[in-house]
Amino acid sequence: MDLDSWLGWGGAILGSTIGVLGGIFGTWMSVRNTQAPAERAFAIRCSIGTWLFVGAFLLGLFLIPSPYNYLLWIPYPILLILGILWMNAKQAAMRKTDQAAKA
Repeated sequence: MDLDSWLGWGGAILGSTIGVLGGIFGTWMSVRNTQAPAERAFAIRCSIGTWLFVGAFLLGLFLIPSPYNYLLWIPYPILLILGILWMNAKQAAMRKTDQAAKA
């Protein structure tokens, strides 16, 4: 392999590793910053669901032949954004209910 190939593979591996480590750190911080047991359980369930969703998307990109795999990019960001908005709203409502119960 020539230098360009090594740099390409090295960049792909390094970039993927940094991305996964960032996802793990973000998941850990999301669960760590919860305030109540129910909120923590919800954050864990949402984290597992999000990891499965992203993993299924990536698996689809690799398994579906090109150019059809590009069609996965149409629903992916829409569903990801809607899911994040729903999870944030649900967590905020849980936090508000928990704070009202404490007051």
